Amino acid sequence: MPALHPAKGTPEPPDLHGGNLQAAARRLGCRPEQLLDASASLVPFGPPPRLRRLLIRALGSDLRDYPDRGYTALGDAIAAWHGLDPARVLPGNGAAELFTWAARDAAAGGLSLLPAPGFADYRRALGCWGGAWRPLPLPLDWSEAGPGPWPLAAAAAAVAGSGPAVLWLTNPHNPTGQLWSRRSLEPLLERFALVIVDEAFLPLVPDGEEQSLVPLLAAHPQLVVIRSLTKLFSIAGLRLGYALGAPGRLARWASWRDPWPVNGLAAAAGRFLLADQAGLRRWQGRVQGWVAGEGAWLAARLAAVPGLEPLPSAANYLLVRSRPAATSLQPLRLALERRHRILVRDCRSFEGLGDDWLRIAVQDRAGNRRLLAALAQISRGR
Repeated sequence: MPALHPAKGTPEPPDLHGGNLQAAARRLGCRPEQLLDASASLVPFGPPPRLRRLLIRALGSDLRDYPDRGYTALGDAIAAWHGLDPARVLPGNGAAELFTWAARDAAAGGLSLLPAPGFADYRRALGCWGGAWRPLPLPLDWSEAGPGPWPLAAAAAAVAGSGPAVLWLTNPHNPTGQLWSRRSLEPLLERFALVIVDEAFLPLVPDGEEQSLVPLLAAHPQLVVIRSLTKLFSIAGLRLGYALGAPGRLARWASWRDPWPVNGLAAAAGRFLLADQAGLRRWQGRVQGWVAGEGAWLAARLAAVPGLEPLPSAANYLLVRSRPAATSLQPLRLALERRHRILVRDCRSFEGLGDDWLRIAVQDRAGNRRLLAALAQISRGR
């Protein structure tokens, strides 16, 4: 691919998150709707039409009145979906807000271990409280998406044995897309003062719920599971997630934060989506079918693009490295942005990855074809 060459000079710093459409549009001199955003891993055919109708109705009292401080109805709906006591549920202003409170607990609990590469927001949250952390480097070669064994058990045990420690996990992992089995993760719960598991993408993974650690919560008070509704329903603008854990821990988190962290429209949306369990199962089945089919279709075609190697993924995103190795993919990323108005994730914000990696979110078929056509033009030097 002629557009690829070794990096020269000092590249601009990467964004810590994908999906910054407004900033990208300003930078590129276009409208946000002209961009194909493969930098944020959202369902491309959401949100559900019935949710849109609900939000229009909610513009009455749910917009005018203050939300319920305890988010009782929302918490009850989340608890019923997972078969838990509502005291084990804490709704949040997206998963990011809940990471902040998890990090406050983690900073007091000892050294945090962060598998690397990993999501930069965990480091951001720990930095709020001066929390100490160290990376646990992941192997960057794997042959299957999973579910497979967690590869860092021995390294984590060695650190945990030297004093109080906290483990942060993402399953499926971000940005690699690897899915780790519940069986391989369960022994970790006995070794750490606190285990924080980010399952934001797990509801999108075919049969992914079978690997969730939610069923282990009752037996392990040191376990917290954090989920997001942003990815599954493509409602990033509403900011809605939740934490599942020991009632005392979640009550402490609730006492730390500002009043009304979840706005009334987001709370109404969450109540509506999770209370309709049959509708949620149907939507989840549709999403998981798209991830299985479209993810495999896109991965096969990216593998045929000169200079790119997509790695196996269980999630709705693909981690892609350069071929040959250590060749910068920044020229390709910038060409996609500037010439084709397509955003892909700059992976330099992930600990342990450099400019020879990109993460590409799976789109619908039309979006994936647009991406592949742009890559073909760049390959031909056009």
